[in-house]
Amino acid sequence: MLSQPLSVSFDLGGGREVFIETGKLARQADGAVTIRQGNNILLATVVANKEPKEGQSFFPLSVDYQEKFASAGRIPGSFFKREARLNDYEILTSRLVDRALRPLFPEDYLCDVQVLITLISSDAEILPDALACLAASAALAVSDIPIKEIISEVRVARVAGNFIVNPSRSELEKADMDFIIAATEKNLMMVEGESKECSEEDLVKALGVAHDAIRIQIKAQEQLRALKGITQNRDYLKPATNDEIKEKVAAFSKDKIYEISKGQTTKHERGDAYKALKDALIESFGEDAGDETKKLAKKYFDDLQWEVVRNMILDDRIRLDGRKLDQIRPLSMETDVLPTPHGSSLFTRGETQSLTTVTFGTPLDELLIESAAKSYDSKFFLHYNFPPFSTGEVKMMRGQSRREVGHGNLAMRSLKQMIPTGDYAYTVRVVSDILESNGSSSMATVCAGSLALMDAGVPIPKHVSGIAMGLITREDGKYAILSDILGDEDHLGDMDFKVTGTRDGICGVQMDIKVDGLSMDIMREALNQAKAGRLHILNAMYDAIAEARPDVKPHAPRMVKLIIDKEFIGAVIGPGGKVIQELQKETGTTINIEEVADKGEVSIFSNNKEGVQKAVDTIRSIVAIPEVGDVYEGTVKGIKEFGAFVEFLPKKEGLLHISEISWKRLESMDGIFKEGDKVKVKLVGIDQKTGKYKLSRKALMPRPERQDANGAQNNTSVS
Repeated sequence: MLSQPLSVSFDLGGGREVFIETGKLARQADGAVTIRQGNNILLATVVANKEPKEGQSFFPLSVDYQEKFASAGRIPGSFFKREARLNDYEILTSRLVDRALRPLFPEDYLCDVQVLITLISSDAEILPDALACLAASAALAVSDIPIKEIISEVRVARVAGNFIVNPSRSELEKADMDFIIAATEKNLMMVEGESKECSEEDLVKALGVAHDAIRIQIKAQEQLRALKGITQNRDYLKPATNDEIKEKVAAFSKDKIYEISKGQTTKHERGDAYKALKDALIESFGEDAGDETKKLAKKYFDDLQWEVVRNMILDDRIRLDGRKLDQIRPLSMETDVLPTPHGSSLFTRGETQSLTTVTFGTPLDELLIESAAKSYDSKFFLHYNFPPFSTGEVKMMRGQSRREVGHGNLAMRSLKQMIPTGDYAYTVRVVSDILESNGSSSMATVCAGSLALMDAGVPIPKHVSGIAMGLITREDGKYAILSDILGDEDHLGDMDFKVTGTRDGICGVQMDIKVDGLSMDIMREALNQAKAGRLHILNAMYDAIAEARPDVKPHAPRMVKLIIDKEFIGAVIGPGGKVIQELQKETGTTINIEEVADKGEVSIFSNNKEGVQKAVDTIRSIVAIPEVGDVYEGTVKGIKEFGAFVEFLPKKEGLLHISEISWKRLESMDGIFKEGDKVKVKLVGIDQKTGKYKLSRKALMPRPERQDANGAQNNTSVS
């Protein structure tokens, strides 16, 4: 007999109720729940192996979020018509969940854990990514898999000055702050998002609003866990320990690690010294030492290195490269470093270097961003590449990693705050290739991207810079906030965070908090120190290039956008696209037409300035509304016995009657014109019933004079 499903619910405010249910779907998983809000339903499952793999030395957690297109009543657009590898949006959502869940597991838990979150029913107004971590945490809560705490995650957006928890899609489009925040009952754990130059204090307020909402969600999960009857976690096999080996490692290595760490050496010199010391440590155990002994010795060495460097920074205020805690590494930046790309820059900060390019495209080059609920085209996108040589390593190249997608997304959402919208017709692609890395290549990408955009002539109003920060705390109350952290310092911190922005505010944040009880006062101090570092880098960037170049490079495509009445779109395109195709061929341009808000947007692109102008003139003449009294240079298209048909505007012909050709009476049209002749005419009338145009040539000629019977002159016309 099937057991009855169990469910709890809570209100997000405004009658937005969320239901969590377990016991109905995926019952063979260790934990499975559905999260429902409106028509949006997420299924989250978690399964963990009972024992770790032999020789396992790290925690193997995998998190995958995937959207089924059937959830929105759609069929995938791929060739195979089925869901395939995760797209960037799914990868980014998976990362948001992974970063929040990973610290929940005991440090000595090494069993494989797989978390799968699937969108099985979609609601056009409800954003599933804000509920994905709640679903994953709830699945863990109703299982016996060992976790230290229950968490949740919410989106907080500011709309018209008011903070909204888990806003609708329509509300989010109007927001000037958009952050996803994860937390336990007591502590913040993860922050990621973007804003239109918010202040540090605004961010702190958003964190407070989020934490209040998260506590409600944690309480609901605890209720469901109690209903399920989960009272304790499963036992698991813990890694072997040996205090004797640990003490020997400390006695042999502690002082030597300290000497290496305070030596102010380069990354590779320091790495080589640590490796040589570790090798000497292993040799000191003798040839008879077994593999398990060596394995434990290496682990204790790594733990000791982590502890020694942290204490050195806290007690001696010395960093690995000798800098002060708030000091930024030497900066070097250049623009226009490559001759062919439409914009380029080289940004170097210490041992981190980004070569970044900007490429202009047409609306046909826009990036399709597809999800189950909504698909749209993006005119600005950024790609981040992290080749293995940047860290002096040899690795297989198998496409972009999740890390590359995540770092590129942070840089993209930071820079897009300054990208022009509205009538800016270029599609803009930024590519950051990391040539060297020792500390936050994603922040180097933000800086290099801003420089390259200005070099390309993209009219961004301000530079955006970014800085990576670290925070180290200790139980005795000591703490150190580190500006511009090194790669070796990255894993030392209790809070690692990246902040991007202009001189006027924050544009992007990515934060991982690993310490319990972090006070808001320390958070404020860390954000203010990050602001000082950000401004230091910005000053150097403005010295390199103070504003966007007034024009694009000579070899970059020219762009003009025209707004036309909707009724003329068909005339510009022509039957079967004939008009626009001929115009593109004749002028060497690319022309794109879109209907936007009952208007037509015509975007014209070409590397040839003259071709662009010719296309503009032609389109303007096509959409021009003829007015009586205007004069045109027309082309004779046809000749009849009663006059000639003249095309005075593209696709607009009028009759030049035989009586309007000259003041002199013409008996016939023989020899007057031939097809293709150019003739200047004046529009003298429009038939209100038929819309036909009446043209005159003689109206542009001087009226001849003639004498009356008494010899006087008058201006009466000759009939």
